[in-house]
Amino acid sequence: MTALILLAAVLGPEQIARYKDHSILNEITSEEIEDLYQGYRYTLSSNEKLYLLSECLSRQVLPESELSAVTRVEADKGDVDYEGLLGTYAFVTNRQGPSDKEIADEEIFHICNQELAALKELGVLSESVREVDPSAYTAVLYSAIDVLEPQNNMAVWRVSLSTSQQNADKANRLIDAYIDADSGKIYSFYARTDALWSQVNPEEMIEAWGGYLGLTGREPYDSDSPLMETTSDFVKYRFPGMEEGSTVVTIGFYEGINEIFLKLV
Repeated sequence: MTALILLAAVLGPEQIARYKDHSILNEITSEEIEDLYQGYRYTLSSNEKLYLLSECLSRQVLPESELSAVTRVEADKGDVDYEGLLGTYAFVTNRQGPSDKEIADEEIFHICNQELAALKELGVLSESVREVDPSAYTAVLYSAIDVLEPQNNMAVWRVSLSTSQQNADKANRLIDAYIDADSGKIYSFYARTDALWSQVNPEEMIEAWGGYLGLTGREPYDSDSPLMETTSDFVKYRFPGMEEGSTVVTIGFYEGINEIFLKLV
């Protein structure tokens, strides 16, 4: 009995290994894996997403209001190429299109209207702001990427009032918005409204918007250079971001055209 036990202990593992090898060698097997770029999609907190998007947008020359944007520079229209990206953060057009876990092209305008309604109910936006009409708007999917840590990335839809229509009526309309391609939440916006700055309560507005996104750690922020804004009607706040970084959020208003904005840069 002892001899049999010793023999099994010596030869048993080898025989089992040979049996398993025989069952898989020269056999073709298939396994579903996520998309190449999905491999980089790690879960970020709301504060981290806000910080990442802010850092990426700050590297761009982006249209804001007609009063503050003279030039419009489009993002690189090539496919996402991590090795070819310059700088620490990049904001590039996502030519791959949304994954099956993200908001599809045909859904984005419906989601946008749904989230606008949520912001109106919270008091972040005036009820006068109209729903977006797909025929009057454009939607482009972007990838916001931390080039040095590419696992930190997110997909964002930018919904904008089309500039192809000359003399289009912009009263009470959404002008521009950045929307999370996963959750549909609106990170920033510019919108024409019938409200005046004197009727806006920035503290209540940032409280409601922060709760809507699930942000934490808000504190007031005094800008070192108020001349950076093209309007005197604004208030700034700061949220913790990644590591030691933070995100500055500005709520402001352009008098004359009655345009309220919430921006990250």
